[in-house]
Amino acid sequence: MSKSRTITEHPRAGGSTRLPTQRPPTHPGELLRREFLDPLEITQTELAERIGVSFPRVNEIVNGKRGVTPDTALRLSRLLGTTPEFWLNGQRNWDLWHAMRSPAAADIEDIRPIAV
Repeated sequence: MSKSRTITEHPRAGGSTRLPTQRPPTHPGELLRREFLDPLEITQTELAERIGVSFPRVNEIVNGKRGVTPDTALRLSRLLGTTPEFWLNGQRNWDLWHAMRSPAAADIEDIRPIAV
């Protein structure tokens, strides 16, 4: 196993998640641009029109200023032949990585687990 990943496990949450330790995961908007828009030569404007959302919504996602919602994940998956989980897992990993490094993370570490 690579030393560049962290595995967080929670038995009641359904398993484990692998996150990079030295850098944030790739934001789903960057993945959208790099793996889909650029190779397919689709503009953000065209994407917005095709999936029925506003240009600012797409632009903010692509620029990492907005997250992918379940609604957006459904729209992207339909258009691009992926799954909604592909987009939502990317967003979840992004959010989790940042939460684990937020100021509140120290307070969370102070929580004493309940023995079950």
